[in-house]
Amino acid sequence: MRETLAEWRPAVDAAIADVLPREIDADYLRSYFGDPTYEYDPEGIQRALSDPIWALLDRGGKRWRAVLFLVFVEAFGEDPEAYLPYATIPEILHNGTIIVDDVEDEAEKRRGEPALHHVYGQDVALNAGNAMYFLPLKIITHDPGNLPAERRLAAYEMLMHELNRTHLGQGMDICWHNETETRVTPEQYLEMCACKTGCLGRIVARLAAIVTDQPDDIEHHAAEYAETVAVAFQIGDDVLDVEHSLGRAGDFGKAFGNDIREGKRTLLVLRAIEESDPEDARRLEEIVAADENTDEEIREALTIIEESGSIEYARERALEMADRAREHVDEMDLPDEQVEKLGSFADFVVERDV
Repeated sequence: MRETLAEWRPAVDAAIADVLPREIDADYLRSYFGDPTYEYDPEGIQRALSDPIWALLDRGGKRWRAVLFLVFVEAFGEDPEAYLPYATIPEILHNGTIIVDDVEDEAEKRRGEPALHHVYGQDVALNAGNAMYFLPLKIITHDPGNLPAERRLAAYEMLMHELNRTHLGQGMDICWHNETETRVTPEQYLEMCACKTGCLGRIVARLAAIVTDQPDDIEHHAAEYAETVAVAFQIGDDVLDVEHSLGRAGDFGKAFGNDIREGKRTLLVLRAIEESDPEDARRLEEIVAADENTDEEIREALTIIEESGSIEYARERALEMADRAREHVDEMDLPDEQVEKLGSFADFVVERDV
């Protein structure tokens, strides 16, 4: 799977550059957004949109959402190259959510460097992130795949539905890490993940099914697979944050104890509060709810999480989800090679080390 990701990434980045070029000029603005009422400022748009967005994209990221879309297209019997522009939709959306999330969470780092709002300012970062919610809609309008009108409408309506649900998830997440009391259940946490992260996975799968004209049952199982994999990915992300802070994972690209500093009620935190003795549970809640933490307090929280067995518990939940995702693959009656690819992808998101 790492080879598949590496193989497709240059093509994905080139396709993103067709949607938002690295160098903005008046001809691009007219062709993509229509004639100006008065006069565009390409230099201003360059500095406020293209530069910050590409600064984030060039830091890395595996582009797995775009590549998973292409894997689905191939699994559905179509040429991935023909649908490459559509693969950029979930990737652009994902990176837009990252920019906005980092502002809302007051994050310090992203992909090993200062979060965009620390480099360009909150105003530029928020506008760039929000623009990335809307830029992908232009891809459907420009219709690079010559889709029938009903398929383009289905794709548009699907995007509106799933994007609305991502904001439900983000709303829950923001509310919880602004509260002092931990009242979240593990199931509510998983629902938050299913909305905030899972919906982007669902967009990947449903878009591939819609543009290749798959029946409803295939679209359903593809979406369930992708949502389950995405939630497993989020749990894996939470585990990596803890293991990186404990010095047991590679350069994760985030600050030491990032999730705890941001007050995140992750599955590991919830499990640790449930399983620890009352004094340790109260102490963990205090640290997670605090506006600021010392490194020593972060280490104390990590120790409580580790000693509660929460790392192993969360990893096991992610593995269970990977198994459940493979069950949805089996329901789609795909060629053996494609079943293997989708199965290995589910393993990859859980077992990655960075």
